Amino acid sequence: MQHYLDKISPKINSILKKVLNSEELTLEDGLELLKVTGKDFLALQNVANHICLEKKKNIVTFVINRNINFTNVCYKKCKFCHFNHTNSHQDKYTLTIEDITNKILELRNSECTEVCIQGGINPDLNIEYYIDILQTIKNIDPNLHIHAFSPQEVFHLSELFNDDIENTLKQLKKAGLDSIPGTAAEILNDKIRKIICPNKINTSKWIEIISTAHKLGIPTTSTMMYGHIESLRDRIDHLEILRNIQKKTNGITEFIALPFINQNAVLLDLNNSHLNHNYGMDDLKILSVARLYLNNYIDNIQCSWVKLGPKFSQISLNYGVNDFSGTLIEENISKSAGAIFGEYLEKEQIIKIIRNAGKIPVQRDTLYNLIKYY
Repeated sequence: MQHYLDKISPKINSILKKVLNSEELTLEDGLELLKVTGKDFLALQNVANHICLEKKKNIVTFVINRNINFTNVCYKKCKFCHFNHTNSHQDKYTLTIEDITNKILELRNSECTEVCIQGGINPDLNIEYYIDILQTIKNIDPNLHIHAFSPQEVFHLSELFNDDIENTLKQLKKAGLDSIPGTAAEILNDKIRKIICPNKINTSKWIEIISTAHKLGIPTTSTMMYGHIESLRDRIDHLEILRNIQKKTNGITEFIALPFINQNAVLLDLNNSHLNHNYGMDDLKILSVARLYLNNYIDNIQCSWVKLGPKFSQISLNYGVNDFSGTLIEENISKSAGAIFGEYLEKEQIIKIIRNAGKIPVQRDTLYNLIKYY
């Protein structure tokens, strides 16, 4: 390790040594790490990999799960989204409870442990529909973990309940909700949110919903969508918000970096010259810096094979990443935005990808309990 640190700039040397001494990085430290190139970049990678190996013993986990995107009808009109449609659009859909039942029944005799449920904000759906989804799944398989409803959806459901966030979450938990995806975060900066997702909840409301879920014993993931109009400082500020939440609640299971998929996004029409397109090293820096910045708080850093692709995701396993996400049967949201890497990876493919990276593949559940070594 010292071999790498001796040949880099004094500033980056000092920052990386702080991490190796288990010291907490500052915002300025994180910003400097996002700017590294050359030997400094190699040192960043080496330290991120070293910290990950120390914590995870060369294990890379994955979950066998299924996605259910129950409706693509949404009126939020986010500039980065190509999944949503109006009620009058020819390609709109909303699954019936019977449709969802059939999708869950298909999982019988499989190794699936988690079902992830998210959809558009469809004004025609009532609260009974959402409760029916949860109760139906639990009636079919009480052991199936329900990972459902982003903070944006939780806010919408509180309006349907005509109740506050805490009571809404209590009702959802009673009906069968086990954990919440920390999506709808995009970049937690209200100036940016007013441009890319002006109709979504603001930063303080996102924090409130996530923190309240943790208070009630409902764990969440955390995410960041980067590579659009945000700055490097915005990225670090976002990680700082997540770290501060975790310090108070310890309810975040993982951090997932989500690169902006720009093939079909309306955001391209705003001002293409202002988009911060991501190319390779940028993705690897985000993952490496997340590992170091969130060190001792959020232990699991996940790559998104749907967005990065299986090959590049395999490379990321040496950049502080210890989780390969899941099988993601029927992933539709990234695909609609222009992601080209499919909507499903078989367990055997994931195991091979992890093993060929020199790592130990281990199946986990949603809460990172280890199920099976391969």
